[in-house]
Amino acid sequence: MKVKVISVLEDNYMYLVIEESTRDAVAVDAAVPKRLLEIIRKEDVVLRAILTTHHHWDHARGNEELARLFPGLRVFGADERIGALTHRVTHGQELTFGAIRVRCLFTPCHTSGHMCYFMWEDDSPDAPALFSGDTLFVGGCGQFFEGTAEQMHTNLTQILGTLPEDTKVFCGHECTVRNLKFALKVEPENEKVKEKLAWAKQREDEDLPTVPSTLHEEFLYNPFLRVTEEPVQSFTGRTDPVEVLRILRSQRDNFKKAKERPNPPAMLAFDWGLFGPLLEKK
Repeated sequence: MKVKVISVLEDNYMYLVIEESTRDAVAVDAAVPKRLLEIIRKEDVVLRAILTTHHHWDHARGNEELARLFPGLRVFGADERIGALTHRVTHGQELTFGAIRVRCLFTPCHTSGHMCYFMWEDDSPDAPALFSGDTLFVGGCGQFFEGTAEQMHTNLTQILGTLPEDTKVFCGHECTVRNLKFALKVEPENEKVKEKLAWAKQREDEDLPTVPSTLHEEFLYNPFLRVTEEPVQSFTGRTDPVEVLRILRSQRDNFKKAKERPNPPAMLAFDWGLFGPLLEKK
């Protein structure tokens, strides 16, 4: 199983997962068809399916065009708002693509229909992979657009947090440096945060991705996975894990610089796809 990390739009990632023996491939969050098609041709693979984590335009915008280009293409997701959806999946459902196995993990909060995908190959020495969309980021977690802190806590501790610790985490956005700057504010004495932040800054300077991380690493520096740690609780002034998480997310939202915070009408326009034609022309 080979994972191609594809940077698109401003800071998004989409992925092409290749079954190397058959040269069949599965795309995750196919937002930019033109770029995906370039990788498909370069790798000389056949696209068999799309796995969409959630309906937001920057993760699902390419589904309809790809469905037209590849008749019979299967599009999987958990939300009827996902374009060109052919197979609605549920929590715990398993899919098979050649030797690649996929377990669907329902993680509602960022959106009410968010699904993560856990992939592995039986009898392979390679670590499994988690495609976490906008639920779990390197050093952070997604915003609670359509859900609650209780839901995100369940997602991070009971669903994603119980996966094998060597699981590689492939998230939906490149926001690692900003996440880790916040993590350092939460835990200024955490050496793992300092080390990862220095590494991430170097990757950013070299225009290289910071994905994947591993789940083991995330528990060392991601404050949203460290809600029971004393320094994190001290920062929030709470001890209940859900309340700690709620305050962390609120603080992280306010941690953005003013110029980075898009106005609500612009966010709605993006969500509705109104800027799609403009972006296609770029």
